[in-house]
Amino acid sequence: MKRRDTYITSCRPIFVIVIMAVVLASCSTTKYLGEDEYLLNKVVVDVNNPDIDKEELRSYLRIKENTRILGFFKFHLWLYNLSSRNKPDGWLKRTGEAPQLFDPVAADLSRNQIIQYLHNKGYYDAEVDLDTKENQERKKVSLHYTIQSGNVFRIGKVDNQISQEELKRLFEEDYSSSVLKPGHRFDLDMLDSERDRISNFFRNRGYYYFNKSMLFFDADTLGEGNVADLVLGIEPGTDNALDSARIFRPWFVKDLQWSILNDNREFAYQESLGPDTIKAGKNLFIFRDEFPYNPRLFQRLSRIETDSLYHFGKAEDTFTALNRLRQFRFINIYFQPQSLKGDTTWLNGYIDLAPLPRQAVTFDVEGTNTSGNLGVAGNVNYMHRNLFKGAEIISLKLKGAMERQQAVVSEQSLDFNTREIGVEANLSVPKLLGPANLFHSFGNVLPKTLISIGYNFQRRPDYTRTISSMKLGYEWMTSTYTRHNWDILDFNLVNLSRFDPAFLNSIYDLYIKSSFTDHLIFGTSYVFTHNTQEIRTRSNYYYLRFSAESSGNTLYLLSKMLGASKTMEVDTVGLKPQEYYTFLDSRYAQFLKSDIEIRRGVMIDRYNSVVGRFFAGVGLPYGNFDVLPFEKKYFTGGANGIRAWQVRSLGPGTYKAPPRSYPNQSGDIKLEANLEYRFRLIRYLESAFFLDVGNIWAINEKDNRPGAQFNLNSFYRQFAVGTGTGIRLDFDYFIFRLDLGMKLRDPAQSENSGWIPGSRKLKGEDFNLSFAIGYPF
Repeated sequence: MKRRDTYITSCRPIFVIVIMAVVLASCSTTKYLGEDEYLLNKVVVDVNNPDIDKEELRSYLRIKENTRILGFFKFHLWLYNLSSRNKPDGWLKRTGEAPQLFDPVAADLSRNQIIQYLHNKGYYDAEVDLDTKENQERKKVSLHYTIQSGNVFRIGKVDNQISQEELKRLFEEDYSSSVLKPGHRFDLDMLDSERDRISNFFRNRGYYYFNKSMLFFDADTLGEGNVADLVLGIEPGTDNALDSARIFRPWFVKDLQWSILNDNREFAYQESLGPDTIKAGKNLFIFRDEFPYNPRLFQRLSRIETDSLYHFGKAEDTFTALNRLRQFRFINIYFQPQSLKGDTTWLNGYIDLAPLPRQAVTFDVEGTNTSGNLGVAGNVNYMHRNLFKGAEIISLKLKGAMERQQAVVSEQSLDFNTREIGVEANLSVPKLLGPANLFHSFGNVLPKTLISIGYNFQRRPDYTRTISSMKLGYEWMTSTYTRHNWDILDFNLVNLSRFDPAFLNSIYDLYIKSSFTDHLIFGTSYVFTHNTQEIRTRSNYYYLRFSAESSGNTLYLLSKMLGASKTMEVDTVGLKPQEYYTFLDSRYAQFLKSDIEIRRGVMIDRYNSVVGRFFAGVGLPYGNFDVLPFEKKYFTGGANGIRAWQVRSLGPGTYKAPPRSYPNQSGDIKLEANLEYRFRLIRYLESAFFLDVGNIWAINEKDNRPGAQFNLNSFYRQFAVGTGTGIRLDFDYFIFRLDLGMKLRDPAQSENSGWIPGSRKLKGEDFNLSFAIGYPF
């Protein structure tokens, strides 16, 4: 009987593969083709010049094959062909992709588009050959475009023929271009972008009616040596309704009028001052009933200067500043001449604002999964968007959670035996408060002051922990994609009590015991984030995050200066007594910590993408507390790390925790890299294949876990490697993720240099199933 079960088990994967192959083969990819129609099987583009962007070039093709996943399988065409001929609007047809038919006219048009693209990039001698391969028996056609780019044209002389004297003077004296220089590649797309920059250059100097369409470049490519001589000119155009006198004169901003949308969703415009208006210098505020904001808020945020030249960039900066307040559902900024007289050079600025609801209460209920421990959590959230009429946002959050967690020692697993209750308050003020107010230059980068305070109570089977926290910091943006966070005060007080004696004994001689002591963190941190990923936009992106943190230095200096007494206790891990300072009856941590994370997302097409990630971090404890606090240590594994291992079960180094020991491996150094190929299947369903590499290490000599220490000569041989696949349900507002990871290389395994395939059979512990919300990175 055992032999029969083994045979069935071993044959099952082969049986599944055979069934899938039969199903896939049974559906012809040419099922819905007419008698004289051919399926476009493949489109290949070969370019002899590595300087030409092949992916950008492919976007100019007017004929494209059906989308593939995994690089070879036309899954969506396969779905379409599974549909019934009797259901022209069936679900499979709507979800799948109709066959892309070969069209000789479109194929030739694509060839012309490629030539046009190459001309735009300066390759006027380019040649494009089209080879069509037809398989009449299978009713398929493949296209092969071969491109010989030839030599590129480069910019020669650059001149301008601006007839308007003032514009010519401004351009020659103040405008500087990094691309309009002899020797640079002649690129029409680059010249088009240059027209945008020149247009904004004039609009930032008062020329309100100036626009890009008035600018043109004449290029002379008939000379010798593949050189294009450029001449810049300005022409209003025959279809321009505005006369040249208005276009080519600088305009000044006279007054600003701010209007607040009332309850009837109409802007309250009034011709004269009255009870519903406030006059503040050159700013007129119009409203109904009560003006909900302090006028000084808008005067401070506005970059538009009255009695000064109109500046397009400052109007955009004002829009950005107002948008960052998170106060308005609608913002509109526009300008109009002060009067209809032709000789006026004054503009009035108008800013229309529609506020969001001032207060909101929300309730959230969610399921939780912490290392396989299931539970439920609920939040009650309150938000006030304009607490003191200065666009201050205060949010209050009350959290409660219950989880079913197995005790470390007793192995009791009671229903919802873990409780957590917490409260948190956050205040965001759109200006600088506190010490940073001394740095006036911060006012040009739209800073916010962020204040938070919280308390969290956690009752677990083996111990009780409370965390009191307080934070004061600043956030500012230096570009659309770059954010800075500086927390000048980061306070955390951790108290532990009600230990299970058996639990303490189980970790008494372990280095990890230091994590289960009362401690205090009093430090500062800085985080730099550059993220070009845009919500609901499918495009390539970069993500860079760098952080630096220090703690305990100020308290240590004060303790030294004030001659504070030290506390002495026996070090159960080391060999000598410990002496340390305390603050609020708790030992405070002293450490330096820094890490960096880099991500790169590449969208192959509308169904396929590849995302990579690299993370490196190190924490160095010293002085008053020679180990990193528990919450500052690094760990890996789990849904957002190396997914073939359970969270906190990998490392450090080659260390392997004893069976039934406390599952909380952490370290002072972390290196991790991830690569994930994602592809969309049907509607909300996505899938992925991934590869994860990394580990954690200890740098403290007191860490007595064998193989845990970081060694420069051997760390690169201690990387764990895992792979796997997963499915994701994308519901727009959140993504539910299920990943199955498999171990390929276990640094704790000595046989075969840690590689599992080829050294032994796979076991159940070599696989890990992770549930999570959102992408891993």
